[in-house]
Amino acid sequence: MADVLIMNETEATAARLGIDLSQVDYDSIRLPSGEDFGIISDDEDVYQDEQLELDSSFGNIVIVDNIPVVPREKFEKLEGVIRKIFCQIGVIKEDGIVMPVDPETQKTVGYCFIEYSTPQEAEVAAEKINGYKLDKAHVFVVNLFTEFEKFMRVPDEWAPPESKPYTPGENLQKWLTDEKARDQFVIRAGTDTEVLWNDARQAKTELVYKRTYWTESFVQWSPLGTYLATVHRQGAAVWGGAATFNRLMRYAHPQVKLIDFSPGELYLVTYSSHEPSNPRDAYMVVINIFDVRTGKVRRDFKGSADEFAIGGTGGVAGVSWPVFRWGGGNEDKYFAKLGKNMISVYETETFSLIDKKSLKVENVVDFCWSPTDPIIALFVPELGGGNQPARVSLIQIPNKEELRQKNLFSVSDCKMYWQSNGEYLAVKVDRYTKTKKSTYTGFELFRIKERDIPIEVLELDNKNDKIIAFAWEPKGHRFAVIHGDNPRPDVSFYSMRTANNTGRVSKLTTLKGKQANALFWSPAGRFIVLAGLKGFNGQLEFYNVDELESMATAEHFMATDVEWDPTGRYVATSVTSVHEMENGFNIWSFNGKLLYRILKDHFFQFLWRPRPPSFLTPEKEEEISKNLKKYSKKYELEDQDVSMQLSEQEREKRRMLKEEWDKWISKWKRSHEEEKLERQKLRDGEASDEEEEYQAREIEVEELLDVSEEVLSEF
Repeated sequence: MADVLIMNETEATAARLGIDLSQVDYDSIRLPSGEDFGIISDDEDVYQDEQLELDSSFGNIVIVDNIPVVPREKFEKLEGVIRKIFCQIGVIKEDGIVMPVDPETQKTVGYCFIEYSTPQEAEVAAEKINGYKLDKAHVFVVNLFTEFEKFMRVPDEWAPPESKPYTPGENLQKWLTDEKARDQFVIRAGTDTEVLWNDARQAKTELVYKRTYWTESFVQWSPLGTYLATVHRQGAAVWGGAATFNRLMRYAHPQVKLIDFSPGELYLVTYSSHEPSNPRDAYMVVINIFDVRTGKVRRDFKGSADEFAIGGTGGVAGVSWPVFRWGGGNEDKYFAKLGKNMISVYETETFSLIDKKSLKVENVVDFCWSPTDPIIALFVPELGGGNQPARVSLIQIPNKEELRQKNLFSVSDCKMYWQSNGEYLAVKVDRYTKTKKSTYTGFELFRIKERDIPIEVLELDNKNDKIIAFAWEPKGHRFAVIHGDNPRPDVSFYSMRTANNTGRVSKLTTLKGKQANALFWSPAGRFIVLAGLKGFNGQLEFYNVDELESMATAEHFMATDVEWDPTGRYVATSVTSVHEMENGFNIWSFNGKLLYRILKDHFFQFLWRPRPPSFLTPEKEEEISKNLKKYSKKYELEDQDVSMQLSEQEREKRRMLKEEWDKWISKWKRSHEEEKLERQKLRDGEASDEEEEYQAREIEVEELLDVSEEVLSEF
């Protein structure tokens, strides 16, 4: 259509100028050099396409300089050494290593070409292996093949680089400076995703950002709250900004199903599984680890679902998620994967195995990192029919030194729980009785920070009680256990400290017969919500562990989720679309007062935005706690102002309702007056509307409707 319009314009112009186009020799027309008069040549399009293909075809190749010069009989050995080093980064194509040979000496010439499967792998290799020391005489220099032309254009004389003015980036933590010290949360309902302020003082939400079809499956905050991640068929994306949510980076990964951030937000792990062409084969799994800021793939892992199906708490297509577990606090130095008879621990400097080999542990079935230190706790079940006991071991990374080991006998199951500061490790051990017909439960409590890591054994008063839930107090020394039989189990609280500081665990109290099956500690400790979810229909009890007293009991019928805000001031309970009715969320104060309720059809997600750790030192926090009354005066005045404002708003609301009522009354009075003549007519001329001026009489009227006669036959 566009070609027809252009031709029509050309013919019209030629007619206006008196030019006969049939007599024009188009081949003789020559345009001035560099001039196209706005008409792009088809040949140039083809040329550009060819150039793009040419560039992309070499993007997955690296040049490795300063390799050893060896004779032909050592070619195979040298290629094997190079392949072993470079295949740690990614998959090298078949016949993907080419070493040029000097035709005269029949020796290598000191460099080679390596072809990876993807350009991303080549980029990582150039970045990570450049400077690798093979021996004293051979330090690798690795460059991308596509950079060859750039190096050829290096001038003979050095010139200082052009300095560019500094442009500050957007403050991605601007939301933390909110004057009202509010927290944000994200919700998904129907096709909409909304980020909202929790304005608890005003008992309402305030919209920050809303977008329809923002994600195709779910959203997820990064651990420190800097980014909001969305998931799409083409891959994942992260969003953030000072005043709104802009897309900061994309991560190409077709058909991505799951994502996971590293604790320090430096890396994003994405996962996809693909149905095999042969139904008998396992699903193929692709896992990419991206640099969050640059979007580059730092390492990828590919294989069958069976290779990634060990360990974890849940996933898709038989793969447990997360496949990789991050350790070492927020520094993102290490991540590890459970394998058959081994734990593979990687470091993020080169994204390769520590010491180039996995940690061999026969029959290992589970492991978890300390939240703050590079320490792995692992569990090995009994072997040889009980001849070799089960054990829990603590392994220091990166030196792989065993810090502590505890043998366990007659074990049927074991679960490990780290305290958030990494000070304690609780190991819940289910053991067989002597008859092997039943089990009982106890706890092995490791004091990680104390000398020689002492271990203490804790058994419940009734050791046959079933353990329903266990939870450590964040940043504290207490823990809670739900134990017993449904529908009214008991809840017990314990402390790792005692009044005399004897280093012995002690029981604080036991609450009898509670309708609870889940525990939710406040992030600041001290307070806990005892929740009865699923079969308990949303029973809630807000409990003060310092005072050992209940603050409030409540109910959010059919609640599916409970989540504290990151400051420990508010609690959100929600009913997601697993139930068809009452979808939405409630916001409660820490002591169990319902502040407001929002109903949303087809409600899918509620997530508080995490906060990064405070920059205040423990000493400063303690000082603030001691002088809280002095600091609180300012906020008490603000609360009074808000309270007065709310009172004024309530009075204004009542005034508006009264005005609306008066308008409604006036409307009907006017209508009543307008219909007076009609009413007088219906009353045969009586003008009064006063009922007492009339006498009510009852009149019976009989009306004969039908008469029929019927002759009955005699018997």
